[in-house]
Amino acid sequence: MNDNQLLRYSRHILLDDIGIEGQQRLLDAHAVIVGAGGLGSPAALYLASGGIGRITLVDDDTVDLTNLQRQVMHTTDRIGQPKVESGRAALLAINPEVEIVALAERAGPERLLELARSASVVLDCSDNFATRHAVNRACVAAGVPLVSGAAIRFDGQLSVFDPRRAEAPCYACLFPEDSGFEDVACSTMGVFAPLVGIVGAVQAAEAMKLIAGVGRPLAGRLLMLDGKYMEWTAVKVARNAGCPVCAVRGGKPDAV
Repeated sequence: MNDNQLLRYSRHILLDDIGIEGQQRLLDAHAVIVGAGGLGSPAALYLASGGIGRITLVDDDTVDLTNLQRQVMHTTDRIGQPKVESGRAALLAINPEVEIVALAERAGPERLLELARSASVVLDCSDNFATRHAVNRACVAAGVPLVSGAAIRFDGQLSVFDPRRAEAPCYACLFPEDSGFEDVACSTMGVFAPLVGIVGAVQAAEAMKLIAGVGRPLAGRLLMLDGKYMEWTAVKVARNAGCPVCAVRGGKPDAV
């Protein structure tokens, strides 16, 4: 690290659990964020400010006026721009030393697998089950940890799915694709603005902990937040030995 970086990240370096070595691991890391909206905004802002060296934003949407109530990475003057380009501008304004890759696309299975294989960690900040399952399959196949978050109305939830841990479940262990869960959209159900900030910030924290090797990640636990009463509930979750996504066949996880 140069002198400017030592100053910029000094409050991290002062933490015994991070120090110079941990901060260097953050600088050397690549985080892929799928979704540059309500959850992706705070997650990306904290990852950039905290010194993740390379961040890839993946989203095919554009900034809309209705986004600005909660998607803090975007601004009024960037309405109509691709969210990933708006996000790139916001992140570079905070930390110009971070490399930001903006992918204005809806990534399919092959693209997600390519991105996961290049990543230190993947953050799922999407808003639909199809994307969440596709991201999960890519992370299992690539053997890369996934930090998953969701928020609607006043309710939030998040967990870490780490295929490097033999006993850890994947997203499909908790929410099987054939379980009949229905997507609910913010455009029809609404969402409390600070809620996505809370969940997205925790996603960033879990991602940075995984990279720096700090503490205990949320792997094997589902954390739920009742935003009305500000009550957190943690539930232990186990791996499903019959999961079609993470079941081991021939010593390797199923491919995407």
